[in-house]
This record gives sequence, structure tokens and C-alpha cells, in this order.
Amino acid sequence: MSATYTPNPWLVTYAAQPQAKLNLFCFPYAGGSAQIFRSWRNAFPAASGVQVWAIQYPGRAVRMQEPPLKDYSLMIERMTPALLPLLTTKPFAFFGHSMGAILAFELTRTLRRQHGLAPLRLLVSGRRAPQVEEDEPATYNLPEAEFIERLRELKGTPAEVLEHEELLQLMLPILRADFELVETYRYRSEPPLQCPISVYGGTQDKEVEEAHLTAWCEQTVASCALKMFEGDHFFLQTAQPLLLEAVKRDLLMNS
Repeated sequence: MSATYTPNPWLVTYAAQPQAKLNLFCFPYAGGSAQIFRSWRNAFPAASGVQVWAIQYPGRAVRMQEPPLKDYSLMIERMTPALLPLLTTKPFAFFGHSMGAILAFELTRTLRRQHGLAPLRLLVSGRRAPQVEEDEPATYNLPEAEFIERLRELKGTPAEVLEHEELLQLMLPILRADFELVETYRYRSEPPLQCPISVYGGTQDKEVEEAHLTAWCEQTVASCALKMFEGDHFFLQTAQPLLLEAVKRDLLMNS
């Protein structure tokens, strides 16, 4: 299934559906690209009424020549005007996994402050609530061997990348930038959101405890529910069919 690259470098879709009633924007995890959502098109055929848009961060695929962004506020600042035209034409929802969850959350707050807009639903996956502070030391600035070992522990970087020196050297600047973005993120208190939040987690995720996921409910005055899936931090891939069923069900609640 080939990607459709739009004139907007931030957006990739794997099947345009101009008649869709809802735009679902999907934010990748650290080190990920829009491609991780390519199979989501199968779960949202034309009859679903949902158009899936994958966010493409700088430094990946056709944006390879652009330097990756290391600061979440700069990422949001540049992303907002790029996505805004599609956020005003029809209802929308945000899904983000890990780093993508924080970006989706902060974009939601920015849209509220600056444009009076809100997603029908915010879906966050594999990420502790933003107000729950990290208690682990930073890793983005580790020496190369230690940083690579950390990547192995997380199990999110494909083995073929870790074992291929040229690919690894291409990916390391992107991974370090993404890790820096995540590890230097600092939550600033604002009133809770008005939109409902769906929270997804992995039962064997050593990075995110269930209590850290439940804490997302403090970020909305609307409904909030947690769904756990078998798997580690990357249940997004290993439990994908069940996760997609949950996403579809939750989106249907707002249709």
C-alpha cells in the first residue's frame, strides 16, 4: 500500500477519503514515522467515515533533509499552522502513542488557547499522564554504546536497524532528538480539557505503570476510560487488531 504525500509535509495518508465525516490524526512515537500507521487504513475503510492522517515529523522519509526537532514547544509551534486548515473543515480526533501522546495533548491545548478548537476525542497510548513527573535520568545524551543499549531495552527499534551500521547512524540523530524532546518536556498546569479522553496501555509495559495511565483522567472534565492490552510498551504493534477495535469503538461514541 503506497503512501499519498500531500503538499503539506506534515501529513501522509494511505488512502484519501474526501467524503469522510471525521479526520483522525495519528502521532508516532519517538523514532517513528508516519509509516507505522500505514496498516490503519484497513481498519477504516470508506464506509467507516473516518479519514486517517499520519503525522510526519521533520527528519523522516521525504523530510529527511530537515533537521529533527528537539523541543516539543517548537514542534507544536510549527505543526499547528500546518494542520489548521484540516482542523476547521470537519470534526477531528487525535491519537498519539508515547511521544505522540504528549504532542497530541499539547496540540489540543494550543488549539484551545489560540483558536477555540477541540478534538471530538483525544486518544493517548503508552504514555504516563503529563502531570506525572518522570523519575528516570535523561538518556538522550548518553555515549553511543549506552544509548544503543537503551534502544535495545525498549524494543521499539527494529533489529535490522540496530544491526546495520549505516541505517543505525542515519537513525541515531533522529532518536536522540526525539528522546531529548520527551525527556526535556515540562508540563504546565492549565484547566482540564472539555473533550473525552481514551487511554490505552500495555500490561507488560515497564515504562508506564497503570496508575500513571489512570492519571490522564485528571486532564478532562468529560469522560475518561482506560483500556489495557497484552504487551509491552509497543503493544501498538503487537496488539494492533484489538487496539484498533478499541479506537473504532471510542470514535463511534462521538459520531
